[in-house]
Amino acid sequence: MKTLERLISGKALKLGNSFPCQICIIGFLCGICLTSLFLTAFTSLGTFELAAFSFSSSSSTFLPSNSTTHIINMVSSIDHKLKWNNKANTEDNDDEVNLLVSAWDNLLLNNEDFLKKLGVNKSDVPNAIHLENCEEMSRVRERLDKRIANQTFPTWINGGDEENYPLTRRVQSDLWIHQHHSDCENTKLKFLVADWETLHIYGSGAQITEMTGLLAIAINENRILVANYYNRADHNGCKGSSRGSWSCYFLPETSEECRKRAFAVVRDKEAWESGIVTSKQNYSSKLIWAGPIPKLWGKPWSYMKPTTEINGSLISTHRKMDRRWWRAQAVRYLMRFQTEYTCNLMNIARNTAFGKEAAEIVLSGRDWRKNKKRKIRTEIEEQVWSNHKPWIPRPILSVHVRMGDKAREMRVAALEEYMRLADRIKDRFPDLKRIWLSTEMKEVVDRSKGYGRWRFYYTEVARQVGNKSMAEYEASLGREISTNYPLVNFLMASEADFYVGALGSTWCFLIDGMRNTGGKVMSGYLSVNKDRFW
Repeated sequence: MKTLERLISGKALKLGNSFPCQICIIGFLCGICLTSLFLTAFTSLGTFELAAFSFSSSSSTFLPSNSTTHIINMVSSIDHKLKWNNKANTEDNDDEVNLLVSAWDNLLLNNEDFLKKLGVNKSDVPNAIHLENCEEMSRVRERLDKRIANQTFPTWINGGDEENYPLTRRVQSDLWIHQHHSDCENTKLKFLVADWETLHIYGSGAQITEMTGLLAIAINENRILVANYYNRADHNGCKGSSRGSWSCYFLPETSEECRKRAFAVVRDKEAWESGIVTSKQNYSSKLIWAGPIPKLWGKPWSYMKPTTEINGSLISTHRKMDRRWWRAQAVRYLMRFQTEYTCNLMNIARNTAFGKEAAEIVLSGRDWRKNKKRKIRTEIEEQVWSNHKPWIPRPILSVHVRMGDKAREMRVAALEEYMRLADRIKDRFPDLKRIWLSTEMKEVVDRSKGYGRWRFYYTEVARQVGNKSMAEYEASLGREISTNYPLVNFLMASEADFYVGALGSTWCFLIDGMRNTGGKVMSGYLSVNKDRFW
């Protein structure tokens, strides 16, 4: 056998040294290499296509056809979505994360058929740390907002006195007591009944600002303000009596008892003649927009902390400090408690923007469908932890870029100016990397994709191209969307850790007021321009 092996090896060596054989061997090896390369490329392509198909098909299966766009279509940034897609092919747990986000999304839409397909019950879905129980919170807020014997004043102010404008807690308490009179049948009570402004040239910010002026008049004349028709709530999303009313979005400015009394008095001709009731038509535009603010609390604006920076300098005093302080108090009162409808809008916005990050925290590598835990609501959960605000990824900066037709009233700034201010905040707080971006301009959203060190979140709505008027732009969106998405952005901005805006914008001015009466005064405010007050 050994002799035979040596014989065969010798023959093979001689054949291998021949030129024809060498050519064949080289060709054979090259064929193997080419085949391997082809198979590798084909396999990779097939894997990529399979992964892409799995992601898109699962998304369409998880979400109903109308999805969240029925209420308000919200998405996070392109950067966020790219990270989502990229991770889908590399993380084993990502399918469970996406599935949980979809489960939360369908629960928000009351689509329990989705859970049945998964073979799980509603109670099996892990707690969504970034969402509120809107039905429960609505009942709590409505109960708190009613006058009950020996009831303590309902509080909605975050932070201590040093974290808000001076006297914020006291003013909010006094406003609530004034607007929720203990005896609405008292014949000596006086009322100011006013519709919200309906002219198309008035944006949401102008409408709210005008109502803060009417509230000032009511306080000065010892009247109860009763807000009537609100055109922006006149759409199919606002149901029943809340349609065409501010109460679709926030709890009413006065009690139901006083409202009924006011509308009864409105029908009495003598009440008008005697001045028991007045309307917006009884006052000049100058008085509504620039009239004296209530002096019941002295001059607290005179010792407000300087926390607003323009052109690198803190602004300590300006001509309209009293108006700035009052509008902040008035808008805080008008928006003190969200309704169930607004709460649902915010839930959808948070789940679309932050849902994946929340799911990653909740799951921590476990399969939520297999590791089911029975949920037992303890007393501390019911009475203490239920008051905690929904989670959002922090720290986060809100940036509102106002351009378009606003150029007729103020110097508008490009996104680059806002981002320079954002970078200044990041230099001081290096862990800041998230921005909630609100703007009406498409070019601003497009340019945001060039800032790789930031992760942007924003509402996915049709945005304006060019300098058409805000009224035209809002008309193109429709009343429901043009009302809902700005309010979501407004509330997101008021909750953000930091804020960059333009004081020349009424909307930015009101956001600043909400923040300064919501525990954010010491976060500061960086503005790209001067308001007309300076």
